[in-house]
Amino acid sequence: MQSIAVIGGGITGVTSAYALAKRGYQVTLFEKQRYVAMETSFANGGQLSASNAEVWTCWSTIVKGLKWMLQRDAPLLVNPTPSWHKLSWFAEFIAAIPHYEQNTTETARMAIAARELLFSWAKEEQIDFDHSEKGILHFYRDKAGFEHAQQVSKLLAKGGLVRETLSPSDIRRIEPALQGDYYGGFLTPSDSTGDIHKFTQGLANACERLGVDCLYEQNVQQVKASHQGAMITTQSVEGESQEHHFDAVVISAGVASRKLASQLGDRVNIYPVKGYSITVNLLDEQSQVSAPMVSLLDDETKLVTSRLGRDRFRVAGTAEFNGVNKDIRADRIKPLVDWVNLCFPGVNTRSVVPWAGLRPMMPNMMPKVGQGRWSRVFYNTGHGHLGWTLSAVTAHMLAEVIDQESRSPQLIPA
Repeated sequence: MQSIAVIGGGITGVTSAYALAKRGYQVTLFEKQRYVAMETSFANGGQLSASNAEVWTCWSTIVKGLKWMLQRDAPLLVNPTPSWHKLSWFAEFIAAIPHYEQNTTETARMAIAARELLFSWAKEEQIDFDHSEKGILHFYRDKAGFEHAQQVSKLLAKGGLVRETLSPSDIRRIEPALQGDYYGGFLTPSDSTGDIHKFTQGLANACERLGVDCLYEQNVQQVKASHQGAMITTQSVEGESQEHHFDAVVISAGVASRKLASQLGDRVNIYPVKGYSITVNLLDEQSQVSAPMVSLLDDETKLVTSRLGRDRFRVAGTAEFNGVNKDIRADRIKPLVDWVNLCFPGVNTRSVVPWAGLRPMMPNMMPKVGQGRWSRVFYNTGHGHLGWTLSAVTAHMLAEVIDQESRSPQLIPA
């Protein structure tokens, strides 16, 4: 097995292509946009956060979702219109609740491993992505939220993650720009932040130096496979169709992975969970001084922040179950701007760039990594809200699986 196609030019597709190219495979990357990282990997929260490894599969998430269903600016919003996809996804979500603790600990373990790989790749390829290693601070407004986080800390610790417990005075000392009264918090010094778009672009450039053939503006129409190889049919922006043949194919196409998987006889029940962000341009000295330098997570509002260099401040969050819908709703952006005005009143919010992206989320909140029904089909997708955090380790896991298959004396049907 030598030639491998990777479908998808987001963070998981590019890291997959890089990990495989480093091992000597002939890799072709297909991306429907003109550049890499133009969709979900464009303007996320910016956190590389093992501390955010808690999966959502618990009854409290269900309760909050029901309570917020009619609140248009709620952190979690579910369109009540039923669909078979949505119903099947939530049924599997509920079925995964008994595995909440195990999956939270395993996600933390993977996130720590991913961190070391990603940092080493960035250093080796000299990628500048506004990386800041000041840790991530989680803060809580009440006792109940803080005590739940204490239990989460125990699960994260089983995965190897160390968090520091903070008093209200500790929070003020670590991030004096944050205004308000808080019950307590936690600091994860080993977490960090950066610009996912810059990183993905830098790694794509490294892929090309390694010989990866990056084909942009190529919309994958169909994928077929056997135990001997894979065929991909693409359509260019000019409307021209072309067939491509490879020894194997990797599906890393974000929310489109579900449709491609169904063509290959696999069920990958990804749901598109929309998240929003704003990038506040810090155009004056007062705003630059008043914006936080330490990355934050407000557990009550489910918002995260990242400082991207001197003059950008990213705020992101919310989860919207509304199908494949990329509309940027003003009533979903306003709470993010209001939150900045409340917590950082010295920041001028006249220049705010809104964005929305679709997180590819599996019902159990765990990424889909490994072989499909056909021995020449592989998946690295479904990372949900931790795509960047987990991307390096899942790319490594994928490459290990493909190496093992390549060494197999004969192909065995999956």
